[in-house]
Amino acid sequence: MPSTTPQTSPTPSTAPSTRTAPAGHTPGRRPQGGPPLLAPVLAFAVLTIGYVVVNSSTPRPDASGKEVLKYARDNGSTIELGSLLLFASATPLALMAAVLYRRLRALGITAPGSAITLVGGVLAAGALTGSALFGWAGGRLPMDADPALARALADLSFLSGGVAYSVTFAMLVSGISVTGLMTRLLPRPLTWTGLALAAAGMVSLLSLIADPFGYLLPVVRFGGLIWLVITAFLLPRTRPSRHQ
Repeated sequence: MPSTTPQTSPTPSTAPSTRTAPAGHTPGRRPQGGPPLLAPVLAFAVLTIGYVVVNSSTPRPDASGKEVLKYARDNGSTIELGSLLLFASATPLALMAAVLYRRLRALGITAPGSAITLVGGVLAAGALTGSALFGWAGGRLPMDADPALARALADLSFLSGGVAYSVTFAMLVSGISVTGLMTRLLPRPLTWTGLALAAAGMVSLLSLIADPFGYLLPVVRFGGLIWLVITAFLLPRTRPSRHQ
């Protein structure tokens, strides 16, 4: 007797089919260059200029302790405002170093120049922070304070915001300049100018033993500020193709 069991025909698989991406198409995220570079650079420039204007009458580094103490007693509010502006300028400087590092990495830079830029910017921001704190403390000395203490605090503020900043800022500038020169991301005159500023910043270390080298400090500070603003305008967000 023939079987009455119905024969089941093969049914197509109910599992969802997976499609492979076409050959040559690699899904991925668009390289991220970070936030706009010009914003922290301009903030740093404005705060730096404000600090210089407020502290334009600060006693020179060769002033006596009595002169420094007298200035602190008569201009305590001015010193505190200048310290506030200097301390505030350290924040956009550190942010700028981070953005520069991320921008260079997004542009495909794997050489040490990007890391040198980051380290130099962070150390320079730390130097400005120390200078602001020492200056703030010097502006709050009591009336019967020792003039030697006033001179010591002024020296620490000057060394942090002068020599220490100049040398560490030179690291930041050299990291960008060497990278821009080797990869042609920046115009050659701008990169060579940056290298000259970086060299001046390193040589300014000699101001610790020879006063004439101290004239390099404002050159690095203000020349480097102008250089940074121009670099922020010209540093590309994407790397051009070699065939272009």
